[in-house]
Amino acid sequence: MWAHRTGEFSMYKRMSPRDYTVVADVEDSSVVSHSIPDQETTNPSWRLSFPHVLAATISAFLFGYHLGVVNEPLESISFDLGFNGNTLAEGLVVSTCLGGALIGSLFSGWIADGIGRRRAFQLCALPMIVGASISATTTTLAGMLLGRLLVGTGMGLGPPVASLYVTEVSPPFVRGTYGSFIQIATCLGLMGALLFGIPVREIAGWWRICFWVSTVPAGILALSMMFCAESPHWLYKQGRTAEAEAEFERLLGGAHVKFAMQELSKLDRGDESDVVHFSELFYGRCFRVVFIGSTLFALQQLSGINAIFYFSSTVFKNAGVPSDLANVFVGIVNISGSVIAMVLMDKLGRKVLLLWSFFGMAVSMGLQVVAASSNMLGSGTLYLSVGGMLMFVFTFAIGAGPVPGLLLPEIFPSRIRAKAMAVCMSVHWVVNFFVGLLFLRLLEQLGPRILYTIFGTFCLMAVVFVKRNVTETKGKSLQEIEIALLPPE
Repeated sequence: MWAHRTGEFSMYKRMSPRDYTVVADVEDSSVVSHSIPDQETTNPSWRLSFPHVLAATISAFLFGYHLGVVNEPLESISFDLGFNGNTLAEGLVVSTCLGGALIGSLFSGWIADGIGRRRAFQLCALPMIVGASISATTTTLAGMLLGRLLVGTGMGLGPPVASLYVTEVSPPFVRGTYGSFIQIATCLGLMGALLFGIPVREIAGWWRICFWVSTVPAGILALSMMFCAESPHWLYKQGRTAEAEAEFERLLGGAHVKFAMQELSKLDRGDESDVVHFSELFYGRCFRVVFIGSTLFALQQLSGINAIFYFSSTVFKNAGVPSDLANVFVGIVNISGSVIAMVLMDKLGRKVLLLWSFFGMAVSMGLQVVAASSNMLGSGTLYLSVGGMLMFVFTFAIGAGPVPGLLLPEIFPSRIRAKAMAVCMSVHWVVNFFVGLLFLRLLEQLGPRILYTIFGTFCLMAVVFVKRNVTETKGKSLQEIEIALLPPE
């Protein structure tokens, strides 16, 4: 599956960026009076890009694993490290990771543009290995918090780079399917952490093994990136045209290289040396797409998904279901929805999945509101609570979960793509933090009925926002999407 990184065996003549620009301009201005070449009408083999995408999704698996790794072992960790019963310290063990993730996501765009996508993945794996090792060997709370902070920086760096990489190396006809792999890998990581943490109550010190285990996929990620293709889009922006051609040949096949390079030349001239300033993301012609991306991530978190995950064990406990079994139920529903999204992403499109996903989440919240009503008593309330919660997780997984991470790199222009993703992911983490911080307090002061009504309202707002602002990107090249969304300069 892994080809050599050198392009010395290429069977076609290399062309400069200027040559491709001239060819593209001539072809655009000419009248097509004959059949279009095969490479423009046939799809490249998905098998060529598949192993590269699969390696990139290891970062998403690690993201999910570290999100759930302390859930089961937290009580044992607090007992062994001497802060048992200290809810503030327990909260810090969980939330310090989120603080690190915010830091990592803030710098992810500049790192991905500065050193490339492959090296950004390797840099992402480093703090995950070091941080997990510190957490696994520490005997103090301070050591645990340091380890969680380092792991968090890797978690913040990984997802936006994974979204960028998968978007840029995938053929258009399977880009949605490949983008769904990120969500599936995250779900598998979460389930893996929950299942691996089950023996923690029977085996002393098992929580240390839980941290050690995470260093294995992190090491595999760093190693596998040595053999993966670099993003041709990034190489072309750096003026490294010959290398971009070689990577396109590995990802698409030699017959599709010329057309792919001509597509790049329509917008990227390969000689852009100017720096993207932070202010450009909030003013001028790029503001609209950055606003759409940031709002989508904000609405994703304001829908209450993390609050639902947090509160799910309580709902199942009231229904008489053990917490371990409850976690398995939620995980299975989450993965099932993600797999369905993978199948439908390139058939129905991103916008349709987003619309029905947010609408289904609003209906699910309506069921939760009815269940929380004082007029409903007995087993009917429990069935509505459990059913509404599982329906919410399922509908989230088929659209609102996987689509934003795929859609945003598609709609962002190549020049600002990495930095715009960094800004949007930072919005994601900030809103995520405040929802987690305020959820229990709001639940106590407002009650579940009002709080779930608020979450449902945000879901309906998301439906309206998607309907009015999101453009369908299914089957289109990144250059076609950019031309459609951005006004001319």
